[in-house]
Amino acid sequence: MEKEPLISIQQVCTHYNIAVSFFDSLQEYGLIEIVTIEETQFIPVEKIKDVERIWHLHDELDINLPGIEAITHLLQQIESMQGELTTLKNRLQRFQEE
Repeated sequence: MEKEPLISIQQVCTHYNIAVSFFDSLQEYGLIEIVTIEETQFIPVEKIKDVERIWHLHDELDINLPGIEAITHLLQQIESMQGELTTLKNRLQRFQEE
Protein backbone atom coordinates (compact mmCIF):
# COMPACT_ATOMS: atom_id res chain seq x y z
CA MET A 1 0.00 0.00 0.00
CA GLU A 2 1.37 3.37 -1.03
CA LYS A 3 1.35 6.25 1.43
CA GLU A 4 -0.19 9.45 0.17
CA PRO A 5 2.13 12.47 0.17
CA LEU A 6 1.59 14.80 3.12
CA ILE A 7 2.36 18.45 3.74
CA SER A 8 2.67 20.02 7.16
CA ILE A 9 -0.08 22.35 8.24
CA GLN A 10 2.58 24.81 9.36
CA GLN A 11 3.92 25.04 5.78
CA VAL A 12 0.42 25.61 4.41
CA CYS A 13 -0.30 28.25 7.06
CA THR A 14 2.94 30.07 6.28
CA HIS A 15 2.39 29.94 2.51
CA TYR A 16 -1.26 31.10 2.60
CA ASN A 17 -1.05 33.23 5.76
CA ILE A 18 -3.72 31.16 7.52
CA ALA A 19 -3.96 30.57 11.28
CA VAL A 20 -3.31 27.01 12.48
CA SER A 21 -6.56 27.18 14.45
CA PHE A 22 -8.44 27.40 11.12
CA PHE A 23 -7.33 23.83 10.36
CA ASP A 24 -8.54 22.65 13.77
CA SER A 25 -11.94 24.13 12.95
CA LEU A 26 -11.95 22.47 9.53
CA GLN A 27 -11.27 19.13 11.15
CA GLU A 28 -14.05 19.68 13.71
CA TYR A 29 -16.53 20.20 10.87
CA GLY A 30 -15.21 17.15 9.01
CA LEU A 31 -13.98 19.23 6.09
CA ILE A 32 -10.41 17.89 6.24
CA GLU A 33 -8.60 15.07 7.98
CA ILE A 34 -5.44 15.94 9.88
CA VAL A 35 -2.71 13.33 10.28
CA THR A 36 -0.39 13.74 13.27
CA ILE A 37 3.10 12.27 13.09
CA GLU A 38 5.49 12.88 15.96
CA GLU A 39 3.48 15.88 17.18
CA THR A 40 3.49 17.52 13.72
CA GLN A 41 0.17 17.92 11.93
CA PHE A 42 -0.15 17.14 8.23
CA ILE A 43 -2.80 17.04 5.52
CA PRO A 44 -2.67 15.10 2.27
CA VAL A 45 -1.14 17.16 -0.56
CA GLU A 46 -4.17 16.35 -2.72
CA LYS A 47 -6.37 18.32 -0.28
CA ILE A 48 -4.55 21.63 -0.85
CA LYS A 49 -7.06 22.67 -3.53
CA ASP A 50 -9.92 21.95 -1.11
CA VAL A 51 -8.23 24.05 1.58
CA GLU A 52 -7.72 26.90 -0.92
CA ARG A 53 -11.39 26.79 -1.94
CA ILE A 54 -12.55 26.69 1.68
CA TRP A 55 -10.23 29.54 2.65
CA HIS A 56 -11.50 31.72 -0.21
CA LEU A 57 -15.12 31.02 0.73
CA HIS A 58 -14.37 31.88 4.35
CA ASP A 59 -12.04 34.85 3.91
CA GLU A 60 -13.24 36.55 0.73
CA LEU A 61 -16.95 35.75 0.87
CA ASP A 62 -17.20 35.74 4.68
CA ILE A 63 -19.01 32.38 4.75
CA ASN A 64 -18.94 30.64 8.13
CA LEU A 65 -17.87 27.03 8.55
CA PRO A 66 -21.40 25.57 8.78
CA GLY A 67 -22.15 27.32 5.47
CA ILE A 68 -18.93 25.99 3.94
CA GLU A 69 -19.84 22.51 5.17
CA ALA A 70 -23.21 22.76 3.37
CA ILE A 71 -21.59 24.13 0.20
CA THR A 72 -18.98 21.36 0.22
CA HIS A 73 -21.68 18.72 0.63
CA LEU A 74 -23.66 20.16 -2.27
CA LEU A 75 -20.57 20.32 -4.49
CA GLN A 76 -19.84 16.64 -3.73
CA GLN A 77 -23.40 15.75 -4.68
CA ILE A 78 -23.07 17.69 -7.95
CA GLU A 79 -19.81 15.91 -8.80
CA SER A 80 -21.42 12.54 -8.07
CA MET A 81 -24.44 13.38 -10.22
CA GLN A 82 -22.18 14.57 -13.05
CA GLY A 83 -20.39 11.22 -12.93
CA GLU A 84 -23.70 9.37 -13.05
CA LEU A 85 -24.87 11.54 -15.95
CA THR A 86 -21.70 10.79 -17.92
CA THR A 87 -22.16 7.06 -17.30
CA LEU A 88 -25.79 7.19 -18.42
CA LYS A 89 -24.91 9.21 -21.53
CA ASN A 90 -22.29 6.63 -22.47
CA ARG A 91 -24.76 3.77 -21.97
CA LEU A 92 -27.39 5.57 -24.01
CA GLN A 93 -24.90 6.23 -26.79
CA ARG A 94 -24.04 2.51 -26.93
CA PHE A 95 -27.72 1.62 -27.26
CA GLN A 96 -28.21 4.19 -30.01
CA GLU A 97 -25.27 2.77 -31.97
CA GLU A 98 -26.74 -0.75 -31.97
